[in-house]
Amino acid sequence: MPKRVAVIDIGSNSARLVIYQRTSRYGFHLITQQKSRVRIGEGAYEAGGRLQSVGIRRAFGALYSFSHTLREYKVHKVHCVATSALRDAPNRGDFLRLVRERLGLKIRVIDGEKEAAYGAVAALNLLPLSDAVTVDIGGGSTDMALIRNGRITATYSLDLGTVRIKELFTDTDRPLREARAYIREHLTALPESFRGALAVSIGGTGRALARGVMLRNDYPFDKIHAFEYSLKKEKSYIETISRASIKDLPGLFIKKNRADTIREGALIFLEVLRHLDAEKVLVSGVGVREGVFLSDLLRNDGLRFPRGINPSLRSIKDRFDLLRLPEGNKQSIGRALFETLRSRFEGTKEEQRLLHDALSLSNIGKMLTIYKEHQHAFYIAMQELNYGYTHSQMLTIALLMRSKGDSLYYKPLWRRYKKLLPSKEAIKWLSFAYTLTLILHENSSHARITFEWKDKHTLLVHSDRPLYLAHEEIESMEKPGKIDVRLDDGWEESCTGELSS
Repeated sequence: MPKRVAVIDIGSNSARLVIYQRTSRYGFHLITQQKSRVRIGEGAYEAGGRLQSVGIRRAFGALYSFSHTLREYKVHKVHCVATSALRDAPNRGDFLRLVRERLGLKIRVIDGEKEAAYGAVAALNLLPLSDAVTVDIGGGSTDMALIRNGRITATYSLDLGTVRIKELFTDTDRPLREARAYIREHLTALPESFRGALAVSIGGTGRALARGVMLRNDYPFDKIHAFEYSLKKEKSYIETISRASIKDLPGLFIKKNRADTIREGALIFLEVLRHLDAEKVLVSGVGVREGVFLSDLLRNDGLRFPRGINPSLRSIKDRFDLLRLPEGNKQSIGRALFETLRSRFEGTKEEQRLLHDALSLSNIGKMLTIYKEHQHAFYIAMQELNYGYTHSQMLTIALLMRSKGDSLYYKPLWRRYKKLLPSKEAIKWLSFAYTLTLILHENSSHARITFEWKDKHTLLVHSDRPLYLAHEEIESMEKPGKIDVRLDDGWEESCTGELSS
């Protein structure tokens, strides 16, 4: 199993290098990334697709730097792919030969449908979705995949890209309506099956637009992956970007490094979503590079993580749960407790899964130090819990882990993220279940524990082993409402018997 795997992605706009560290069969994390705005396709669309010397020099310089990084990081396996600008270039062979002979890098030129498939593999495995259309707007093409019932059923590539539109229309001062008509004409080739309420936005254009949406709405969570927004609500904002002058873009929350092609990207994006009848946009922080990596990683698994495997959970446990503390019956205690409590706060199956995942990560903070370990666990979860969850689910898991040792919900965090979280009452009950489970488990990891309501306000905990230290912790812990917790563990009878003998 190669421990370090690199992917180099050469697009029309940028060349990127990412290096992943594999931590186990399905665990991995990103350890470095580099990017260069090579614009290898600059001038190509006006020259019959032929790569021009200025773009070739920039691309070779970036790859030369990447090759040094590969050696420094002792990478074991390298995937190098190129997309629209190279596949359209009549003189691409000269560039491929130059890179192979000088740098030892073998570039695989992929077609648009393969590019779309890689983006869809990444989205399907690393985002919470089942039905969607992925939209990846690049410099030279827009690549799409149709996902139905958790399967990639079709892919399609259109010769619509930001650099292509810029050189054909913006740079020649042709009116916006002509560019829009050009885009719409190309969209007529898209199969009728490509329709869907949810569009998954892949690539730099989609991320730049989403970041603007987040900033203008004071969105509280600074994570672009899995951010979701309503197209109806944000359509006018994106339209404004497509019509804006470059000097007005900073006021629209667009970064300087995106200013040269964001207007063209916004125009393509709006026309594609209109054609798809999309209503919501789910933003992907992953794309072709992750798709290339996962297609290799999961080649014997049908390109899907096995059921029950979440790569974020696996990677976090691989890296931060190195003490290998006893897991015992932690999860069975959590399940039994949740089932007993759900009649009081109407807990859902999703909330039960989030409790399960929080419990599975409960030891990760101890690797740093046991002092304030719940705070360490919270920060690790906030940064590393990325894949397969909505923002609400990420925050709920992290907040549960933060609650142990403090109140049932940490008020500053609740105030900051409350519009993304379940109700305050639900958080209190889930935090109570999380904390009580850990107290019982840490006092005896192999006790057989059951729960029942003695009366309306008294939760009775039965244990076949004494839990002496748990009595004091349970007495002092915060509880939702007027709930009282009583332990039936026989420690007093055992102690009395020992003393009398």
